[in-house]
Amino acid sequence: MYGLSVREIQHDDFYEEFMPTQEYLKKRNPKPLKYNEIWENIWRGFFPEIVESGTDWSRFYSSYVRTYLDRDVSKLGQVGDLLQFEKFMVAMAARTGQLLNIADVAKDTGISKQTAERWLSILVASNIVYILKPYYNNVLQRLIKTPKTYFLDTGLASYLVGWDNPQVLQNGAMSGAIFESFVIGEIIKSWANSNGVTPNMNFFFFRDKDGNETDLLIKRNGVLYPIEIKKHIHCDKGDITAFRQLDRIPDMKRGEGCVVCMADDVFPITAADRAVGVRYL
Repeated sequence: MYGLSVREIQHDDFYEEFMPTQEYLKKRNPKPLKYNEIWENIWRGFFPEIVESGTDWSRFYSSYVRTYLDRDVSKLGQVGDLLQFEKFMVAMAARTGQLLNIADVAKDTGISKQTAERWLSILVASNIVYILKPYYNNVLQRLIKTPKTYFLDTGLASYLVGWDNPQVLQNGAMSGAIFESFVIGEIIKSWANSNGVTPNMNFFFFRDKDGNETDLLIKRNGVLYPIEIKKHIHCDKGDITAFRQLDRIPDMKRGEGCVVCMADDVFPITAADRAVGVRYL
């Protein structure tokens, strides 16, 4: 099970999966979402108990981690040292939104690479971590083949890394990565709540060895829809320069794209691409 979505928190009954298209945006009539409220949601997280009951943040996540380790981890795989597994969770949370370097995580945790891979599969099976695969085409040899990982509940990630309040999170060095994790999580939840499945076969990211990157590609009916994620308010053509790389992919049509950002509304960047406020997810 995923945590609550912002739609669910706001009691918004719009059910369609997010797409960066004009057709979708015309249907969407979202409720207001203030800038500080976004960061408060990101920091508190999306577990029903903490959203609906106002449970103490630190106490809730401390209890959650302990229960998860003692009950769920024991069921999902043989883990001899639960304290070391918790250290592994912290290492993964600190790398949310980054390319996966499992050898580096293993080194920081003091375990073998094989153990780290097995423990990562436990976090994935628990819907704590999501693995976003890179888009790869044999014709384009310079594409990165390494996946990215995301902590799906940003509140849990905040607790594990040690961000004690929304302001520390918002102003920290990882604010961009945690905002990206939040957006990816909301889009995943919109698809899962609409279709009942995690969209693993539809979601990719694009990155080449020159550093050109698009945070998310949604593949539908042979068309790639690019999505860039930025925590700022004002967006321009500089935020979508990597979209042009998609036009080089043979036999692949590039659809409408967007930059999901902190803007209040939707406004055009090019004829096919627009900035979309995060409340439209």
